[in-house]
Amino acid sequence: SRDWRSDVCSSDLPHPSCAHFECFPGVHMSQPVELVSSYLRGLQARITSALTELDGTPFLSDAWQKSADEPLQGQGVTQILENGSVFERAGCGFSHVRGAKLPPSATQHRPELSGLPFEAMGVSLVFHPWNPYVPTVHMNVRMLIATPPTGEPVAWFGGGMDLTPYYGFEEDAEHFHRTCHDALHPFGDGLYPKFKDWCDQYFFLKHRQEPRGIGGIFFDDFSQFDMSTNVAMLKSVGNAFLDAYLPILQKREHLTFGAREREHQLNRRGRYAEFNLVWDRGTHFGLQSGGRTESILMSMPPQASWGYQVQPDPGSPEAALHEKFLVARDWLNTGQGVSREPALGEVIA
Repeated sequence: SRDWRSDVCSSDLPHPSCAHFECFPGVHMSQPVELVSSYLRGLQARITSALTELDGTPFLSDAWQKSADEPLQGQGVTQILENGSVFERAGCGFSHVRGAKLPPSATQHRPELSGLPFEAMGVSLVFHPWNPYVPTVHMNVRMLIATPPTGEPVAWFGGGMDLTPYYGFEEDAEHFHRTCHDALHPFGDGLYPKFKDWCDQYFFLKHRQEPRGIGGIFFDDFSQFDMSTNVAMLKSVGNAFLDAYLPILQKREHLTFGAREREHQLNRRGRYAEFNLVWDRGTHFGLQSGGRTESILMSMPPQASWGYQVQPDPGSPEAALHEKFLVARDWLNTGQGVSREPALGEVIA
């Protein structure tokens, strides 16, 4: 059988039939958990090392451990780079925690799991560059496990990546989406359009009726395949991140900008902050479960602004962002259609 811990075949781990740990005969529950956790720690290290090499500024590494009297137990490492040569703020966090009661925000498809003991692990990052021509980027991959009072633990997965440009470049959007598509393609032709649509719907500011950026891919509450394939897909998404983002960064980081571009960037960052605080289930999960506030809010832009009824000048590059990029588009011409814009107040799960 295929051993999802690596790219080699092995017969020591029977092929599971679902995401329940009872389908790992002879394997203790802690083994797959620790293997996923180890992969996530390595992913964080690879990404932050690549950024340090580009920026020239080392990440501050803040290892933390939850104290015994807190609702969450566990540990993690928050790595943050601020005021670098390329990035105003770049945060990349790993966490592996356990709690007595799963918050409702953790799973909207299976409300019967809410309130159960749980374990969660993941890597989450947001990078805010100085240059307005370089987009902000977000990526997250995670695994959650809930333990019903009777029966075996249940695991599910989530993650994805999305791009938030301040000035639009067609080739950048196409490259980002192509890389997302290629990461998912080995697991089925239908995953990219499904996750792309899900991303367009999730990263949507319902109170303003506008998307946060040009999207990417997003999946949540996912356990469609057997355990080995679910984990392999998660790893493929995480491993694709640097290929999706670094070529765009390297192409745009030296473009000249001035006060006008910076002002536009700060206004758009305000929208980013609004989404994170009002709509993001990851933020809500972290705060509801007693997570580490400093780590949860590292995704916030270091500076942002909220001008009253700010509108771009007609025919300007800023207007082009709204007209050509902050709209639902089939970036790869897949013929699969495009996402609809949810109605105000609609819950997208």
